Amino acid sequence: MDVDLKTSSLMHQQHHQQEHHPKLSSSSSSSKILTLPTVLTLGRVAAVPLLIFTFYIDSWWGRTATTSIFIAAAITDWLDGYIARKMRLHSVFGAFLDPVADKLMVAATLVLLCSRPLNIAMFGQVPWLLIVPSIAIIGREITMSAVREWAASQNSKILEAVAVNNLGKWKTATQMTALTILLATRDNSLGEPGFLLGSGVILLDISAGLSVMSLAVYMGKIWKVLLKFLYFSGSRRNFISVDQGESACFSKFLIKLFWLG
Repeated sequence: MDVDLKTSSLMHQQHHQQEHHPKLSSSSSSSKILTLPTVLTLGRVAAVPLLIFTFYIDSWWGRTATTSIFIAAAITDWLDGYIARKMRLHSVFGAFLDPVADKLMVAATLVLLCSRPLNIAMFGQVPWLLIVPSIAIIGREITMSAVREWAASQNSKILEAVAVNNLGKWKTATQMTALTILLATRDNSLGEPGFLLGSGVILLDISAGLSVMSLAVYMGKIWKVLLKFLYFSGSRRNFISVDQGESACFSKFLIKLFWLG
């Protein structure tokens, strides 16, 4: 679920429209509420309670249904972004709802997996095996949501700083693969799922590492932009203060010259 790519592209498009066509942007956005991509996104939100319900059904069809729901959500997440780009069906409501739906699905899946401790021969029973990467992934998503919301209200330079990078794409790919494996290998009908389950845990750890790395890259870019902004703002303020000081001295000189004359 490539939240970073879709969110950053929509933010850039809306920022560009508001700069050049503010009236057109507001009218077109308000007229498009329930587009096809938005309906698909609403379907992902509605699928979260169903995912939770099927997760706690201890049977082969319950585990299969849980995995199928997650895979279907990942496919529709890609599909609604594709349709929105091809058919130009972007909307403000859809831009808000899409990352919310993605984060709900991922966070719910991580919490559900953490509620059922894993027993893997190659790792043993380690309580924090899924908890630590889950906290890293969820914490990163919350932080990036706040950062992008703040960046949307700032200038275009900061928007460029939070544009999607390759680390974010790899993070999404490994995260979706890991969660699919972890959900699917809960089914004992697959035989001995030790190797697959272990690979899912390793991929989830890799995804958590990429999440933290991509967050560090984003924050580093924002920090550079802020430093440049503060530097130029400080230089401009110093120039203005010096200029105002010289003007004040010149004004006093003219007053004294006038009274002495």
